[in-house]
Amino acid sequence: MRTSYPAVRRSLLLATLLTLAPPLALAQASTSASQWPSKPVTIVVPFPAGGGTDAFARPLAAALTKNLGRQFIIDNKGGAGGTVGASLAARAAPDGYTLFMGAVHHAIAPSVYAKLDYNIETDFVPIGLVSSVPQVIVINAQRMPVADFKAFLAELRKNPGKYNYASAGNGTSHHLAGELFKLQSQTFITHIPYRGAGPALQDLIAGQVDMMFDGLGSSASHIKAGRVKALAVASNQRAPGFPDLPTAAELGMPSYQVATWYGLWAPKGTPKDVVERIQAELRKVLNSEELVVVWRGVGSITPDTYGDAFGRFVSAEVKRWAEVVKASGAKLE
Repeated sequence: MRTSYPAVRRSLLLATLLTLAPPLALAQASTSASQWPSKPVTIVVPFPAGGGTDAFARPLAAALTKNLGRQFIIDNKGGAGGTVGASLAARAAPDGYTLFMGAVHHAIAPSVYAKLDYNIETDFVPIGLVSSVPQVIVINAQRMPVADFKAFLAELRKNPGKYNYASAGNGTSHHLAGELFKLQSQTFITHIPYRGAGPALQDLIAGQVDMMFDGLGSSASHIKAGRVKALAVASNQRAPGFPDLPTAAELGMPSYQVATWYGLWAPKGTPKDVVERIQAELRKVLNSEELVVVWRGVGSITPDTYGDAFGRFVSAEVKRWAEVVKASGAKLE
C-alpha cells in the first residue's frame, strides 16, 4: 500500500510538534511564580537618572535584589514626558522580567498628548503604588532672593513674565503643577521643559532657571543641603521629614494640592501568578524598615495600594488630571 506525500508530511509535522512539546512546556514553567525570578529583572524608568522616579526606583531595586538574590536592573529610557519609556515597556515580553516604574505623569499624558501608542490603563497590569510625595515649590535663592512664600508671590505679581520655571518635560506633573499654580495665584511664569527632573534640577541648582514645582522626593536632598530653597509644599498637611516647611493651605492657597506618586506595572499578559508574586515581594520591601526610613527621609508616605485597587486609583487620576489639563489649556501634539 502506497503512502501519499501529504500524509508523510503530516506525520513528520506531528512528530516535530511532539518533539518540541517538552521544551515549550519547560519554557512556560520558567515564568511560573514558584521559579520567579530565575534571572535578572529589568525595571524600565522612563526618565533620566537623578529625577524623582529614579530616586525611588533605585532603593526599591536594591531592596528587591537583596531579598530575592537576583539582580534588579534600572534601565533609564527618558523622553517625551516619560511616554517613550512607557511605550517601550508596554511592548516588552510579558514574562515578569521587565517591569515599568511609572508616575503621576502617566495619568496626565492621555490628556496632553494627542496620540500615544500605549494605554496606561489597558496595556499594563497594575502591581502597586510605590510612594506618594507632595509637590514642593523650590527656587534658586540667588536668582530669586525672597525671604518666604509671601514675598515670592508679591515678586511674581509685580513682574509678570520675568521669571521662569523648569519641569521634567511637557505634560509632566511638574508642568501641570506650574500651570495650576499660575491659574490659582493669577501670576505668569514662563515654562521651560527638560528631559526629566534630574537635568531640570541641575540647571536650577546652577542658576540657569529660577524655580521648579518639583516632587519632594527628588528635591529633598538638595533642600537639606541648601542648594535650593523650598517655600511650600502643595498639600494641606506638612510632609514627613520636613516639619518646618509650610503647606500651600497654610499660606492661603488651600486648593493647590499636587502629589507626585510612583507605581509599578507589568506588561499586559504577564501571568497572574507571577504578578501576585511580584506584588507580595513589593509589599514586603515597602514595609521593611530599610525603605520606610528612606521614604520618610524624602517626605514620602508608604502607600498600601496594590493590584485592582492601584488600577482604580490610576483611572481616577487620569480623570482628575484631564480636568486640570482642560482648565489650563495645556495640549501637545
